[in-house]
Amino acid sequence: MQSILGEIAAGSKPASLTVGWLSKEAPEGALMENWTELLSDSGFNLVDVSPGMSEIFALKDDAEVQNVRKAAFLCASVLKNYVVPKLEVVIDEEKTVTHAELMDDTEKAVVDPSKAKIKLKPENVDICYPPVFQSGGVFDLKPSAVSNEDPLYYDTLGVIICAIGARYNSYCANVARTYLIDADPVQSKAYKVLHKAHEAAISALKPGNIASAAYKAVMDVFEKDGPEFLPYLTKTTGTGIGIEFRESGLSLNSKNDRIIKVGMVFNVNLGLQNLQAQNSQNPKTRNFSLLLADTVVIKEKGPESATSSCSKAFDDIAYSFKDDEEEEQEKPKPKLPSSNGADTPYMKATLRSDNQEMTKEEVRRQHQAELARQKNEETARRLAAGGVGNGDRQGVMKTTGDLIAYRNVDDIPYSKELMIQVDQKNESILLPVYGLMVPFHIVTVKSVTSQQDGGHSYIRIIFNVPGAGYSPSDLASQKFPGAIYLKEVSFRSSDVRHTNQVVQLIKTLRRQVALRESEKAERATLVTQEKLQLAKARPVRLSDLWIRPGFGGKGRKLSGVLEAHVNGFRYSTMKADERVDIMYRNIKHAFFQPAEKEMITLLHFHLHNFIMVGNKKTKDVQFFVEVMEVVQTLGGGRRSTYDPDEIEEEQQERDRKNKINSEFNNFVKKVTELWDQPQFKDLDLEFDVPFRELGFHGVPHKASAFIVPTVNCLVELIEQPFLVITLNDIEIVNLERVGLGQRAFDMTIVFKDFKRDVLRIDAIPSTSLDGIKEWMNSMNIKYYESRMNLNWRPILKTILDDPDKFIEDGGWEFLNLEVSDSDTENSEESDEGYQPSDVDVASESEEEDSDDESVVESEEDEEEEEDSEEEEGKTWDELEAEARKEDKEKGAESDSEDDRRRRKAKVAGKSRMPDVSRQLPLKKPKLR
Repeated sequence: MQSILGEIAAGSKPASLTVGWLSKEAPEGALMENWTELLSDSGFNLVDVSPGMSEIFALKDDAEVQNVRKAAFLCASVLKNYVVPKLEVVIDEEKTVTHAELMDDTEKAVVDPSKAKIKLKPENVDICYPPVFQSGGVFDLKPSAVSNEDPLYYDTLGVIICAIGARYNSYCANVARTYLIDADPVQSKAYKVLHKAHEAAISALKPGNIASAAYKAVMDVFEKDGPEFLPYLTKTTGTGIGIEFRESGLSLNSKNDRIIKVGMVFNVNLGLQNLQAQNSQNPKTRNFSLLLADTVVIKEKGPESATSSCSKAFDDIAYSFKDDEEEEQEKPKPKLPSSNGADTPYMKATLRSDNQEMTKEEVRRQHQAELARQKNEETARRLAAGGVGNGDRQGVMKTTGDLIAYRNVDDIPYSKELMIQVDQKNESILLPVYGLMVPFHIVTVKSVTSQQDGGHSYIRIIFNVPGAGYSPSDLASQKFPGAIYLKEVSFRSSDVRHTNQVVQLIKTLRRQVALRESEKAERATLVTQEKLQLAKARPVRLSDLWIRPGFGGKGRKLSGVLEAHVNGFRYSTMKADERVDIMYRNIKHAFFQPAEKEMITLLHFHLHNFIMVGNKKTKDVQFFVEVMEVVQTLGGGRRSTYDPDEIEEEQQERDRKNKINSEFNNFVKKVTELWDQPQFKDLDLEFDVPFRELGFHGVPHKASAFIVPTVNCLVELIEQPFLVITLNDIEIVNLERVGLGQRAFDMTIVFKDFKRDVLRIDAIPSTSLDGIKEWMNSMNIKYYESRMNLNWRPILKTILDDPDKFIEDGGWEFLNLEVSDSDTENSEESDEGYQPSDVDVASESEEEDSDDESVVESEEDEEEEEDSEEEEGKTWDELEAEARKEDKEKGAESDSEDDRRRRKAKVAGKSRMPDVSRQLPLKKPKLR
C-alpha cells in the first residue's frame, strides 16, 4: 500500500495532488480498513468521485441490459407462475402458512428457475434480497424490510404485499405487487390511484427528461384523483438499478435534475404507508399499506417495463372470496303485500327461480350501465386527444406526370409505315398523328375497341385524362395546369387482320402493366420486416400443410412444411418460389383450432402488418390439414349402420383426426416454449383456442358461418374471407332488429377507429341472443339494442365533425332503448294504448278524464249538477226547447249547429248512465 501511495505522489507534494475516492462506501474487512486509513493520512487532496462513477455506470450497454432483462423476467415469472398460484391455493384451502415460510419457498424458486417454468441456468441467478411477504396490518415499505414469522392473513379486507428481487450475472431487477382480498371502497380507490400514478411515473422516464419528472407526474395524479392519500405517499418514486440494487445518484425524487438517457435502468417503486380501512375495528385490517414496483429500461422510443408480464391491473390483483350464503344474507329479503296490508316474504318453493333470473338480469344491466359510463369517459378522452385512429395506409400511386415512355426523341423506334405499333419493351403505343409517330404510355390508355364497317376496320382509343375518373391521386392537372389533354382518338384501316392484332396487343400489355403496378403499389405499403434467422439445430416443424391464401399461379398445387426458426416461421413447398416468412414480432394473434365438427385442423396467424403471399397482400395466413377425405359412395344405395366396412372407415377417420390434432398440439406446445424465452416476452404471444360452446351462426360477409369467441378475439377461421376482430379494438356493439317475433337479429360492431367502417354480422338466430349478451358482459363490452338497422356512416361522420357536441349529448346513450322509451312515456301521454277492461275500470278512466278538464268547465258542471235532479226524466224535445231558450237569453243565436249538438249531448249525458259497450278509446293506441 505504501508503494502504491508513493507511485501516486511520484516526488510531488501530497497536498498538490488531487486523488479521487469513494467516500460514501464504508470499508469492510481489515484490508480495506487499512487502505482507507493510509489514504486518509496521506495528505492528498481527496475528492469524492461517486457521482461521476455513478454517471458512467448508469448507462448500460446491450449486454448489461440483456442481463437486467433476464433478471426481470425471472422476478416476474416467479411471482406470476409460482407465488400467485401458491397464494391462491393457500387462501382457497384456508391453509396456515407464515411469511417466513413463503419467503423460503420463493427464494428456492428464484435460485432454481425451473420451478417457475423458465429456462435459465441456476449458476447464473441469485437473489438480490430475501423475498418479502407482508400482511395482517404490519407493513414496512423500506428496502430493508424482511418477512416476519406471522401467519399470512387473507380474510376480508386483507392486504398482501409481495416483493421479489433477483440477479442474473450480478445484475439486479425488482418487482412488487399488492393483492387485495374483498377490498372496501377506500382500499379500491387507493390502489387505483396508486396504479395510475405508477404508470404516470414510468411514462415520464423518457430520454431527455430530468429524473424529477417522474416524481412530479406522481404528484399530479394524486393531487387530481386522490389528494387525501398524499400524506401517506412514499418520499421517492424509485432509484436506478444495476449491479447495485440502489444507485443513490439516480434517485427519482423531487430534487434530482439528472438527465435521463438511453441505457439507464430504474426500479420504479411507489407505495402508500399506513392507510386506514373504512369501518374496520380488526387490528389486522385497520391499517394497510400498498406497494408497486417495476424494473424499467430506458430505450430510444421511451421507457419499457421489463416486468410487465406480471399484471398489476385492479381486476387481476383484487380477489373476492365471499360465499354465496354470505352474499344472500347481506341482501334484503324481498317481500309481497299480503291481503291484510302487511308485508310477507317470498315463498321459496314457488318464486325462487323467478327471483334468481331477475337478479341475474339486473346484475347484467347494472354492469352495462357502469360500462356505459366508463365507455363515454374513455371516448371523450380519446376524442379530446384527437385519437380517432387512422385508416389503412394506401400506397402512393404513380401519376401521369411521372410516366415516361422515352427519355428523348432518339429512343423512339423508327418506322417507314405510318401504322399503329405496340412497343412492349417500353410499355408504349405509337400512334400516327399528322405524319409523325407519337408515343403514349400504356397506363394512359383507358380502353381500346375495334369494329368493322364495310371493308374497313375502325380502332377507338380512349385515354385517362384529369377529371375523367382516372385516379384520385392523379395530380397531372396540378402539375401542368395549362396543358391540353387528348381524350379520344380514332383510326380507320383497311387491314382488318392488323387492326385485330393491335387491339389484342394493347389490351394484353395494358392488363400486364396494370397487374404489375397494382402489385407494386401493394408492396410499397408493406412494412420492412427483419430477416429470418434460421435455426442451427433441427427446427420444430409440421409437414403436409396447405396454406390459405394460396400462392396462385398455374400448375399442380403442392403441400408444404411449416418450420419454427429463431425469430419467425417459414413455410415452403417443393417449388423454389413458393415460400413465406412470418416474423414473430409481426404476429398480433395466433390461433389453434383442432378439428371437432370441422373438416380441418388449422393454425391461423393474424398479423400487425401486411405481407405478400404469392401476389396477394394479406394480414391473415392460415396453415391447415384436412382430417377427413371427402368420399362419395357410387351406386346410391344406403349402407347398413352395422356394416363392418362402414365401421372400419369411421374408426380410421377418428384415428386420423386424433393423430393430426395431436401433432398440431405438440407443435403448439413447442412453439409456446420458444415464445416463453426472454427476448419474446414483450410480445405476449400465445395460441388462442376458440370456445365452441360460446359460438353462434351469422353472416359476416356473404355466406353463413359459425363465429366463435377466443380470449382476445371474435373469429371465424373456416370460410374465406376470414374474420378476426380484436376485442380491444371494439368501441361498442349494437344489436339491431331485436324484438318480439323476430327469428334473427344483426350485430353491428363499432370500432374505436371511427374512420373504419363498422362490421355487420347479419342473420344471427334469436336463440343466441342471451348467450351473446352474457359473453359480451363478461368481456366488459358495452352493447346496446335497437329495433331497426341504423345507417352508421353519417353517424360516425357526425361524431368526427363535432365530437364536443357528441359528448355533451350523452355520448353513446342515444342508443339506449330503455332511456329513450322512458323519456317518450314521460313526455307523451298519448303513447299509452287503449286496454279494454270491465265497467269499473272504464268508469274510473272517465273520472280521471273529467279531472283533466279546465276549471271553468268544472264550475259549469257543478252548477248543472245542482239542477240535475229536477231535469231527470225530461224528454229530448223538452231539453231542446230549454237549450234554445238559454241561447236566446245569452245572445248566442249565431252558434253553429255543431255547438248546439255538443251542448245537447253534454246535458243529456247528465241524465243517463254511459253505455260502456259503445265507448271508444279516448287516446290513439301506440303500436310497438
